[in-house]
Amino acid sequence: MASPSHERSNVAILVTGQTLFLIAAITVMTLSGVVGHQLSPDPGLATLPIALMMVGTVVSTLPASLFMKSVGRRLGFITGAALGGVGGGLLSFAAIAAGSFWLFCAGNLLLGLYQGFAMYYRFAAADVASPAFRSRAISLVMAGGVVAAFLGPWNASATLDWVAGVPSGGPYLVIAVLAVAAIGLLTQLRVPPSGEPKPGDISRPMAVIGSQPAFLVAVLAGAVGYAIMILVMTATPLAMRAAGFEMSQVAFIMQWHVLGMFAPSFVTGSLIARFGVDRILLAGAAMFAAAVLLANLGQTMAHFWVALVSLGIGWNFLFVGGSALLSTVHTEAERGKVQGINDLIIFSLVAIGSLMSGHLFHRLGWEALNLAMLPLIVLVALSVLAWLLVRRHASRPSVD
Repeated sequence: MASPSHERSNVAILVTGQTLFLIAAITVMTLSGVVGHQLSPDPGLATLPIALMMVGTVVSTLPASLFMKSVGRRLGFITGAALGGVGGGLLSFAAIAAGSFWLFCAGNLLLGLYQGFAMYYRFAAADVASPAFRSRAISLVMAGGVVAAFLGPWNASATLDWVAGVPSGGPYLVIAVLAVAAIGLLTQLRVPPSGEPKPGDISRPMAVIGSQPAFLVAVLAGAVGYAIMILVMTATPLAMRAAGFEMSQVAFIMQWHVLGMFAPSFVTGSLIARFGVDRILLAGAAMFAAAVLLANLGQTMAHFWVALVSLGIGWNFLFVGGSALLSTVHTEAERGKVQGINDLIIFSLVAIGSLMSGHLFHRLGWEALNLAMLPLIVLVALSVLAWLLVRRHASRPSVD
């Protein structure tokens, strides 16, 4: 295990890398739909670039994990930032300059590849941290989103006209520059030997690993929590615009939602260490249920604000808690496939949720859409309670 100073410097690098990546992701979520509308031959395809970013994440998640199992975290993260961040940012800029919608889609697809690699920053934090610091390290990496919640929207608006003759191109150049900065930092990442699989290590079949109750709870909490969050988040601007709110008010609510997602990460790890991951997962499900209730009590600015902040906090507890729990169910030799399959499941559901959001909103309306999430929230809570019962039964001494 690395010394305390190296441990914290490694985590600091991962926190900064996460922040730089999230600025790119929030920029895409904020701006790519607008640029898509400007470039698209069909207004109905305006949000296709964002959807393709999610597709890029889905198809690269498992290969990224297996690639890093072979070459290590550092080279894997550098590859993702170079191909996805630098390549995607520059290609998107070139597409805007050329007025090519499909080239812009390709650039956003590459940015999804950046996300496919960057999602493993949180697991790398577990690799470089001591057991006592592990959950805190994961939550600190997730806390990079607090800074990105401000800098992402700023980049999407303040740098629009930085390049004369290429309106809206500036933010994508900034993405590429920030990815170069991330590469420079990642060259200093030092994953200790215990964080890398060793030749000859035995790896259990995935069916054996996947049959563990803790694995099932970790995947369900992360995947269902993320899918619910992205579905409701994507529908929120539609609901607010339909209720007569201005785009500035929508942006305010979305910024607070992102803060709700990432600000708790400063304490989530400490809460897990103090109260246990099971209670944090149950608290996350409770926050989701509160968001559903608040969304159905009214459609004032205050209702949207509290509901979306609650939704963000619930996501944080489920995602950070699920990630911490997952890190306990596999060996180093099994890390690549387990983490890859976990994130493949998560982002497959996220892609489905983002594609279904608009359709469900128009078909069901805001209140019913939120209520439709309740069965999934209850499923997560019941899975955690069932896992607790299994643990208690296993811990009881046998009676001859």
